[in-house]
Amino acid sequence: MKHFLRNAVLATALLASTSAPALAEAAKRPNFLVIVADDLGFSDIGAFGGEIATPNLDKLALQGVRLTDFHTAPTCSPTRSMLLTGSDSHVAGLGSMAEGMAANQRGKPGHEGYLRSDVATVAERLSTGGYRTLFSGKWHLGLKPDQDPHARGFRQSFALLHGGHNHFGLGLSVDPAKGYTYSQDGQVISSLPATFYSSDYFADRLIDQLQTAKQPSESSKPFFALLTFTAPHWPLQAPAADIARYRGRYDEGFDVLRARRLKRQEELGLVAPGTLAHSVKAPAGGWDALTAEQKRNASRDMEIYAAMVDRLDQNVGRVIETLRKTGELDNTIVLFLADNGAEGLDGETTGKQLLGARIAEADNSLDNRGAASSYVTYGPGWAQAATAPRWLIKGYATEGGTRTVSFINAPGAARQGQVAGAFTHVTDVVPTILDFAGVSPRAKSATGEALKPITGHSWRPYLEAKAPTVYAADESLGTELFGSRSLRQGDWKITDIGDGTWRLFDLARDPGETQDLSSQDPQRLKALSERWQAYAQRVGVIIPDGASYRP
Repeated sequence: MKHFLRNAVLATALLASTSAPALAEAAKRPNFLVIVADDLGFSDIGAFGGEIATPNLDKLALQGVRLTDFHTAPTCSPTRSMLLTGSDSHVAGLGSMAEGMAANQRGKPGHEGYLRSDVATVAERLSTGGYRTLFSGKWHLGLKPDQDPHARGFRQSFALLHGGHNHFGLGLSVDPAKGYTYSQDGQVISSLPATFYSSDYFADRLIDQLQTAKQPSESSKPFFALLTFTAPHWPLQAPAADIARYRGRYDEGFDVLRARRLKRQEELGLVAPGTLAHSVKAPAGGWDALTAEQKRNASRDMEIYAAMVDRLDQNVGRVIETLRKTGELDNTIVLFLADNGAEGLDGETTGKQLLGARIAEADNSLDNRGAASSYVTYGPGWAQAATAPRWLIKGYATEGGTRTVSFINAPGAARQGQVAGAFTHVTDVVPTILDFAGVSPRAKSATGEALKPITGHSWRPYLEAKAPTVYAADESLGTELFGSRSLRQGDWKITDIGDGTWRLFDLARDPGETQDLSSQDPQRLKALSERWQAYAQRVGVIIPDGASYRP
């Protein structure tokens, strides 16, 4: 393990004059395992303040570098576009989600709803650089054959093409326009096993890929593996035995859980002692305002959610054990992240509007909640317990919507075992991986098409303690989705939740975005808003007309 970074440095130095096969003999380049959890809250896992049993993720996180100021887009597919390309989502084709594209955005550049051909994926870059490229899980970046993982650089792949599905596999379709579709190595599959459960099966397929190369000649190559769970995204469903382990654990309600999680984060050094938490938006009156029946249902929903996270962790453990047994673990960089803030969709209100018949036709009785025939969400109360002390949840460009749980375990890195507070962004993942792999970004695709540039920054100097930050003090980074906007420069941030009003926050003193400083510092507000306008013009932001779509 201690020789890991030395080998990575040697590999980088040799790349300029050595072919990939020869390089593999000269110095073993690192493998990469990137794991994405879907809608996971910041404090859900133990190493980030949670009470859910996540021993495998906790071990990786505590040994690695916990990134406490890591940011994504406010929702899933825009984040995934940036994770795979290192370019802003508006450049990559996901300026909005395909499902939520406004009429004035449809057909406009950067709002295709799938990955554009003029952005290269990290898999495409690494496959030409001598890597095996593996994918298992949720794709959500295009439904057509020329848009799936196999077409975008993954040599081996098993993919749910859509943004979510019944976790037990009900409702499978071979036509992505009519239902939920899975593909394997570019071919649509017509059935799933009777024992299918999403987290189990995605891990199974990745383990198979790790153990069996497409061709014998590929078995000696280093690998890049992307494992993207659909858990704990709704519908909340889990094996009954996992749910039973959490029975009664959440009967005190989400207000108590929020306070407990925040205190634990302070104890772990993830937030400063005495940090002021933002007030909760809905449900009015908090836990005490719910009826007895509502409390029973809400407690059960959180039990199911916890079981899903627990099961995800179990499957991460299976993958890590596979790497340990094959002798690859000590040479593998593991990155874990959630794709956005916790999901607060309320199945009884906005959820019924968005999901319609799926909820109406389900059996959501108390004893059946979590089963394959149920369809429940867990609502804004539990979601804001997971995002505390921050403002709001998934769908907003607030800290609660975009600051997500993340860690990187890079054996031998100087910052291993530390809590790292530098600002980092999902667009940084591709340049970081390419840096460690010793692969230079090319300017053109295999067909000669000019590629959009990578805009993220490599974390390698920061992880090796050769740089105090990732972004310079005068650099800024903008965000927009569904009309909710933000811009970050240093510790300063402007935020618009979609109502057209900029608010100014000093995150160093106020990570919960509780005190709007716009009236106290109008010049700073003006300067940052002008920077956002420049960002919007550069990447092609189109503010949507009409009501916002927030899944």
